[in-house]
Amino acid sequence: MTERAPRIRVQRRPVHGVLLLDKPLGLSSNDALQKAKWLLRAEKAGHTGTLDPLATGVLPLCFGAATKFSQLQLDAPKTYEAIALLGVTTATGDAEGEVLQRRAVDPAQLTPERLAAVQAQFTGPIRQVPPMHSALKKDGKALYEYARAGVSVEREARDVTIHALELTLTQAGQAQPAIKMVVTCSKGTYIRTLGEDIGAALGCGAHLTFLRRTDTGGLGVARCVTLPALEAMGEDERLACVQPVETLLAGHVPVTLDEDNAGRFLSGMRRRGPWPDAPAVAVFGTRPRALLGVAHITRGELIPGRLLSPIEIQQILESAPRAANAAH
Repeated sequence: MTERAPRIRVQRRPVHGVLLLDKPLGLSSNDALQKAKWLLRAEKAGHTGTLDPLATGVLPLCFGAATKFSQLQLDAPKTYEAIALLGVTTATGDAEGEVLQRRAVDPAQLTPERLAAVQAQFTGPIRQVPPMHSALKKDGKALYEYARAGVSVEREARDVTIHALELTLTQAGQAQPAIKMVVTCSKGTYIRTLGEDIGAALGCGAHLTFLRRTDTGGLGVARCVTLPALEAMGEDERLACVQPVETLLAGHVPVTLDEDNAGRFLSGMRRRGPWPDAPAVAVFGTRPRALLGVAHITRGELIPGRLLSPIEIQQILESAPRAANAAH
């Protein structure tokens, strides 16, 4: 009987910041998160909204103190590129589902004017019925669980906003007509459903064969790292890929407090100063410069929101003192 090799226990450590991952095809968002967490030996991690296994692209992974601000990315507008194959509808709205219907597509009918009209129809505030194959909950169960059991449940249409939409005629495999979609949308938008609805509006049906998220809240795919690249790196290189917590706060007004006021702010006290009203503020301390948390300003009062703990601030300064001092 052969002895099993002892399992190597990974020594976890505090890691604070954001890893912008280019999620690969076929991997769930949680599997991608766990892989990156293991590679970084991080203690605490979370992602900022899921991408389907069949989707690729920007997936911000939050570590340590950054998890406190992950909701900001959940709420942020997102940009996607997608291909909708025309003439074929599926049970899931993508290439994984069984084919429900095939219809002939006449490319002559897909004039620039027709595409422009459909593009206008789906730009701005629209209503969507969430797909059965989604993680949305109904009576405590995800819709996809009902779908797998062959049960269809009633779903209420939801209001979403398509901030920008660009539709162009292209071709998929075997020269089948398809639509390339570039979409910037509000949170809660289902791109699969948008593709299906556009196919229905064109009178031929459609399903997605490709989906890539290129931006979320101003964090673009050009700044992302892939899992294979991360695996090939040494430990210090991997840590260098983790961007500061304040990467999530790009739209916040920066306010810096002196040592005395910083201490009071961190204990949850409001501070008064010559600041204009602002709904979203990133608050920093001085000497050394470090993120303390977020706040809002009303009538000259800085009112604390989510705060970092003194331990988190200390760990951030100790792990990357030069980066922390150079921030902002």
